[in-house]
Amino acid sequence: MNVSFHGIGQWFATFLAPAVSEEEECKTVEGAVVKVGGQGTIAACSAGDAFCGVIAAGGRDGLCSVQLGGFATIPYTGTAPALGLSALAADGSGGVKTLESGSKYWVVASDETAKTVTILL
Repeated sequence: MNVSFHGIGQWFATFLAPAVSEEEECKTVEGAVVKVGGQGTIAACSAGDAFCGVIAAGGRDGLCSVQLGGFATIPYTGTAPALGLSALAADGSGGVKTLESGSKYWVVASDETAKTVTILL
């Protein structure tokens, strides 16, 4: 693709991430969609959950940087989301899936080989 949406309108916030154990500081996977889990805390999404952003970086001192706006490229499962305004929710494995109704996002590109979609958060 000759067009890039990388970096356009992106903005981030720092959240606390849930601790998993003494050895592993926080349960985060860069590129995964997340939801608000509590006061200033993010949480992993279950299948069908609405999501607030995408983890950009995490793991230090129990903190994560979460992209809350701009274009993001994330994995999807199931059928590729349609270009244009599409209803999406978390798929339970860090990506998204298409819904009949729900929160809608602008889908500007999809890669069926890589199973990724670029959306406007």
